[in-house]
Amino acid sequence: MAEGWLTDRERYWVARFHRDERSWQRDPRVFVDYGREMPAGEPALLKSRRYLRQSDATALWKALRSSGWVQTSPAWGDDSVA
Repeated sequence: MAEGWLTDRERYWVARFHRDERSWQRDPRVFVDYGREMPAGEPALLKSRRYLRQSDATALWKALRSSGWVQTSPAWGDDSVA
C-alpha cells in the first residue's frame, strides 16, 4: 500500500491511506487521515488521523469498502485535482 483514497456514499468525507516511510522497513505502519475538501480552494478540513499497522489499515480499508465507501482521486495535497 503506497497511497489510497476512499470517499463515503455522499462524497462528503474522505479517507487518505498513506504509508509511514520511516517505519516501513522494520514495522510497516500506515497513516489514515479523515477530512473533506473545502470550497473555493480553501485548505482541506482534516478531522482526524489514525496510525495503524499495515494489517489493521488493510482491514479498515476492506471494512470501509464493504460499507459503501468508494475509491476516489486525491482530494487534497499535491496530487489533488482542483
